[in-house]
Amino acid sequence: MNEGLFIGTYLDEDIDVLVSELLKSRGFRALTARDAMQLGMPDPDQLAYAAEAGLAILTHNGRDFEELHRQYVDDGRSHSGIIIVAQRSPYEIADRLLQLLDAVTADEMRNQLLYI
Repeated sequence: MNEGLFIGTYLDEDIDVLVSELLKSRGFRALTARDAMQLGMPDPDQLAYAAEAGLAILTHNGRDFEELHRQYVDDGRSHSGIIIVAQRSPYEIADRLLQLLDAVTADEMRNQLLYI
């Protein structure tokens, strides 16, 4: 896959790791906080890690990540995208995310905050 075209995702620790496996089975890059050894890290560090890795972060934590997004915009910093998803089954989350990944490029996702 063309890494510049397709969105890679970083799943924070609140997202079921099964979502990562479902995405990988469809050929998408997905990294969990557990696999990245980032468990227990605060949200700003999670977003910084994802941004440095060039991955959009997937989280259930809308309130904190909305504020982090505003801080990045205000400070002129860049991230690879923030995707906020409601608490659902891992299969439904993966289905929603796959629809997004099929429709939006990594460049289009850059510095965006989306809800799925």
